[in-house]
Amino acid sequence: MLRFTEDHEWLSLDGDVATVGITAHATEQLGDLVFVELPEVGKELAKGDAAAVVESVKAASDVYAPLDGEVTEVNEAIVETPEKVNEDPQGAGWFFKLKLKDTAAFEALMDEAAYQAHID
Repeated sequence: MLRFTEDHEWLSLDGDVATVGITAHATEQLGDLVFVELPEVGKELAKGDAAAVVESVKAASDVYAPLDGEVTEVNEAIVETPEKVNEDPQGAGWFFKLKLKDTAAFEALMDEAAYQAHID
């Protein structure tokens, strides 16, 4: 089950760990990514903190922490090959995994239908 933020991040929950990435809509808006900077493993993030940076041929943009938690893993493959995010934003193009402080907060985020309405 996916949840979405107004800042165009998606989350997938497995136990108390959320995998976080940016949506296909975000990649379409940004264009081809040329650079990705990821957070440090072990970093504590609060909801809304700038967690990662993406740069495209059009612009640079922050990727925000969707919820409070600790970074447990990062996807080094997208640092080496940023175009993976464009090719598969909600799969191989994930950014980081976040051990959530409060898994109930995940349920409060937008579902796919609400996110679709948000971007339309």
